[in-house]
Amino acid sequence: MVQNSLVPKHRKISEEELQELLQRHSLSDKSKLPKIREKDAALAGLEIQAGDVVEITRKSFAGETLYYRLVV
Repeated sequence: MVQNSLVPKHRKISEEELQELLQRHSLSDKSKLPKIREKDAALAGLEIQAGDVVEITRKSFAGETLYYRLVV
């Protein structure tokens, strides 16, 4: 798989990381997170399925920012 420099890094987070994320942001469950489709091209090559949560690392001039999406 060829990595495009314009596509931010995506990775599946563990159940432990998910629980910490939900607690840190006072969310009752992962369904409150923004969504990303399972067939999204950025997820190609990852072992992702509906219900997983991915961490997206976006780079900018200000540094790196983390975003989280629920795979649907």
